[in-house]
Amino acid sequence: MIKLGKWITKHRVIILIVAVVLLIPSVLGMIATRINYDMLNYLPDTMETIQGQDILLNDFGKGAFSMIIVEDMEPKDVSALKEKIEAVDHVDSVIWYDSIADISIPMDILPDKIKDAFNTDHSTVMAVFFDTSTSADETMDAINTIRDVTNNQCFVSGMSAMVTDLKNLCEQEEPIYVAIAVVLAVVVMMLFMDSFLIPLIFLASIGMAILYNLGSNYFLGEISYITKALSAILQLGVTMDYSIFLWHSYNEQRQKYDDHKDAMAAAISETLTSVIGSSITTVAGFAALCFMTFTLGRDLGFVMAKGVILGVITVVTFLPALILMLDNVIEKTRHKSLAPKFNKISDFAIKHRRVIAIIFLVLFIPSYFLQNNVKKYYNMDKAIPQDLPSISALNTMKKDFNMATTHFIILDDKITEANINALTSELNDVEGVTNVLSLNSFIGTAIPSAMLPDSIKEICVQDGKQLMMLNSSYSAATDEENAQIEKITSIVKKYDEGGILTGEGVLTKDLITVAEKDFVVTGAISMLAIFILVAIVFKSLLIPLILVASIELAIWVNISISTLTGTTICFIAPTIISCVQLGATVDYAILMTTRFREELQKCGDKLKAIKIAAKESSRSIFQSALVFFSATFGVYCICDIDIVKGVCLMLARGSVISALVIMVMLPGILAICEGAINKTSIGWR
Repeated sequence: MIKLGKWITKHRVIILIVAVVLLIPSVLGMIATRINYDMLNYLPDTMETIQGQDILLNDFGKGAFSMIIVEDMEPKDVSALKEKIEAVDHVDSVIWYDSIADISIPMDILPDKIKDAFNTDHSTVMAVFFDTSTSADETMDAINTIRDVTNNQCFVSGMSAMVTDLKNLCEQEEPIYVAIAVVLAVVVMMLFMDSFLIPLIFLASIGMAILYNLGSNYFLGEISYITKALSAILQLGVTMDYSIFLWHSYNEQRQKYDDHKDAMAAAISETLTSVIGSSITTVAGFAALCFMTFTLGRDLGFVMAKGVILGVITVVTFLPALILMLDNVIEKTRHKSLAPKFNKISDFAIKHRRVIAIIFLVLFIPSYFLQNNVKKYYNMDKAIPQDLPSISALNTMKKDFNMATTHFIILDDKITEANINALTSELNDVEGVTNVLSLNSFIGTAIPSAMLPDSIKEICVQDGKQLMMLNSSYSAATDEENAQIEKITSIVKKYDEGGILTGEGVLTKDLITVAEKDFVVTGAISMLAIFILVAIVFKSLLIPLILVASIELAIWVNISISTLTGTTICFIAPTIISCVQLGATVDYAILMTTRFREELQKCGDKLKAIKIAAKESSRSIFQSALVFFSATFGVYCICDIDIVKGVCLMLARGSVISALVIMVMLPGILAICEGAINKTSIGWR
């Protein structure tokens, strides 16, 4: 390690040049990386509903689907508007009244149920099918074009419209809240560290690591908008610890060495030795997300694990080179740190260790049950501002047409007309179903099948399959909708065992099932992985149990606060919090325990050792937690995307809770358990 440190300090100019040059492909890769804004895309391909979506796209040529509401417009003008929409690239077909009959013919020839479903006294609805998938770039471009060519004379509803609005919002907000996170983190470090310049140097180093990480995502093909939104902030908050550790180590080594380069070489060696163990636990926390069946976890987990590794590499290469280059300037910006001393807190924690240990144990039971009962939402319309055009359209659909979601049923086209009629009748009787549209629905009693235009027939029948569309008054992810889906599925399977029900509501129901399992699995994997790693680092069986239990308590308390305040959080938030908070803040516990062992080996007195460890470690824990809190809380204050906003609030809160648990509770627990730790550890004393 010393040799590596000396090599880095010797070749610092080359390292700086290479680091800057690597920014070019990184920025190009970041720009070229596609961003996916549709969470339903991350459901497993093996699910029947996903296979149904593939059939819609590949066999029927119908990927995305939208309902367009037109208000207070004459039929001839609606027809002209329809022609404009049909001319938009990637619009496969538009179905309105004039698709069936000339607008000169009264709409009364349609069956009443169909006529009333798509018309009110002042508005009408047309169905638009796209030949690309829900969140494809082409679909989002088509949505924007439709809004432009119609001069916003209509409401565009549907998942694709929501995804488009989300993309526009993300592109508008992301630069702002990343800047806020950076500014707040820098301000905090300037106040609580001993130099005004060093935070900017840290930021330059971490900024490079973030760009390397985002640029290398190009090789993944695409990443989720959640990953893009959170990765930079999380990487800033998590890897800042390593920069602070290198700086503190460098300052200590300068007292021992006359030559600054020798001091930095020793600091690099010490940092690598300490940070490798710490970073491995962080990587393990993120890697646990990769085991989610809902592959958004794999997306975020892999990118963040990669970011931590790149952060460590940058901290021990680029950062030392930059510090040495600016050493004289840094000295001129030195000032007294405003970080408080934690002597009183540490003394209190040791003095009342038995009472604190009892509180620690007692908190587990209520916090476990409270966090287990937190309210979660799964539908995208809850995740974005309610004044966006797509949400306004959705609310209009609910209010004027009693439609909230649309299901698609794919059947074998060999099913007899009598069975289709019977199936349609049963589906119409299901509670919450507003209408069922099929070839027979358009025919009714007034129009012979032969008279239907080919455009209608092609929508309903393709390649040995026929398509039915069912509109529901229930919103996605509600108990009513999920019960309705189960009822519809059982009816469909009765007439066609190979029949498939798909659509936004059905996909969301599957998402609920998958996410509940994922939360349990990833939580267990992250705990087990970090338990094993901490056990190896300390060569102990009891220490990993204490440390993981401490952070798990902090996680449960964090989520429990949402339960107690009645906050409904995004379904993926508990999984992200569970893995990220455990992986990122277990470093605090490792730092405290490592210092305790060092002091114990020096003096042999456990109370004296834990007092010193608590006082010295609390300062670093405070600085680290405050940076993490500032970066994430700043995003919470400015962000309008509820998923990002909610996760950042919980991460900010979690960093503070973890710090308090480690600073107040862990010292006393370590002191009480020291005898048992000695018996279950190798070379403890």
